[in-house]
Amino acid sequence: MYSTTFLFRVTKLLFVLAIGIMALIIVIGNTTDYYSNYYFVEHVMKMDTIFPASSLHYRNINNPILFHAGYIFLILMQAIMCFCCMRGSWLLFKNIKSDAITFHAAKNWAVAGLIIGIIIWFLGFEVVGGEWFAMWQSSTWNGLGSAERIVNFLFLTLILLHFKESSLEN
Repeated sequence: MYSTTFLFRVTKLLFVLAIGIMALIIVIGNTTDYYSNYYFVEHVMKMDTIFPASSLHYRNINNPILFHAGYIFLILMQAIMCFCCMRGSWLLFKNIKSDAITFHAAKNWAVAGLIIGIIIWFLGFEVVGGEWFAMWQSSTWNGLGSAERIVNFLFLTLILLHFKESSLEN
């Protein structure tokens, strides 16, 4: 049987890889089926499905150029996250049998990818979309549940990566 230290290294590698694959699938979906999620961004920014009596309607944006700019920025951030997580998982794989200091140092790209993901789904979806554009008031265009699920996994993976390495047992 493999040592516990080695199995935790494999777990860290697989979690980062899984997140990179998720980001890749999201980028592919957002680019090959552009308008499916573009409409999501549009309706959130327009605030056209929040409570009719809400006094927050003044925050709405009704400019297609800004809808496209916001959506393209989101896709670019997801692509950067994907790159960082894929590179991070590769570096973890390459160094999986290295000493503790080298393996720990190989986490930097993975950590960067996770931070970008947290910025996307916490700051972007939960703070800006959920609170500024009151996405929580919409029963149709509400991505808060998905964002929370993703943010939770990103944070848990970030915490797991933070744990210092010990030397591999023989």
